[in-house]
Amino acid sequence: MKFILFCLNNYAFAILEPIKEVLQEKKHDYIWYVAPKLMHDFPFKTETHTASISTLKSYKSDVIFAPGNEVPYFLRGLKTQIFHGLAGEKKGHFRIRHYFDLYLTQGPYFTKTFNDLKAIHKDFEVIETGWPKLDVYGKNKAAYSKHKIELLKSHQVKKIILYAPTFSPKLTSAPFLLEALKTLAANKEYLILLKFHPLMAKEWVENYKVLAKNTPNIVFQPENDITKFLMIADVLVSDTSSVIYEFILLNKPVISFNNISNNILWENSNDYSKLTELVEKTITNDAYQKNRAEIIADYHPYNDGKSALRMVEAVERYLKENIVPEKRKISTFRKLKTRYKLIR
Repeated sequence: MKFILFCLNNYAFAILEPIKEVLQEKKHDYIWYVAPKLMHDFPFKTETHTASISTLKSYKSDVIFAPGNEVPYFLRGLKTQIFHGLAGEKKGHFRIRHYFDLYLTQGPYFTKTFNDLKAIHKDFEVIETGWPKLDVYGKNKAAYSKHKIELLKSHQVKKIILYAPTFSPKLTSAPFLLEALKTLAANKEYLILLKFHPLMAKEWVENYKVLAKNTPNIVFQPENDITKFLMIADVLVSDTSSVIYEFILLNKPVISFNNISNNILWENSNDYSKLTELVEKTITNDAYQKNRAEIIADYHPYNDGKSALRMVEAVERYLKENIVPEKRKISTFRKLKTRYKLIR
């Protein structure tokens, strides 16, 4: 079988990497599509890849794995949505854009809603598989323990605090936590790591880089993949970012600001000035362990490190039992949007 690993944003690399490893093991053929703006960040340059949509048309794939919201409607193959996060409360997470034949969901919370939508639209299937980016949690939770020990020792600190806000202008805490993080850094027992979404406004990225440059125990992390930092951090500080759920699945405490979820099962505040107080409280008394167990069961109950394998096996079975539609019913607006975005 022939697969396209479709990347419109650089967060897709870490999501798709476990899938490409399964494809290699099964000896399937695959090609990466890397949007031209991402080519300098692409970590697998020795593998077959392209920035050309025309090349993808000639490739005539059987399956397209897409972690983003869009995929070219005119390409051949089973158009498969594998998602780029776990924040179901975000606007658009459950929006049906009619690009996809198959939704591979992360856990029961997502599966139920997409099955409800399937009953309405009747033009796609839903299979629960787990999320491949989290396979590393099941395979080796201690993968970065040595790096954590080295960081604690080199900075002479006791705890690592990760600040990872969303980029969304309406939801991000970045404009409001600059001074609060500076105050938190006064406690020299903390190492504060800053990890921003690739779409974060440049203004705030630069402001936080300056903060890190002038504060010894604040470090700005430019790497694309946040997984390592989630695994080594003791506490996550965020807002309405899907990384909250990725961190909770490691059974570690979260502090968020102005989170819009209807079911907040972690520490949340609308007072940015309380950051230091909340960090100290969380480290001293982790009050949300039972709540995290509920989230794990509902959002991603898979801890075996085999979600990528389940995804590949799901599309293999699907193609044995179903004919992939040659065309999908997509609005003229979405057709024009796709062509404008991808064919220029």
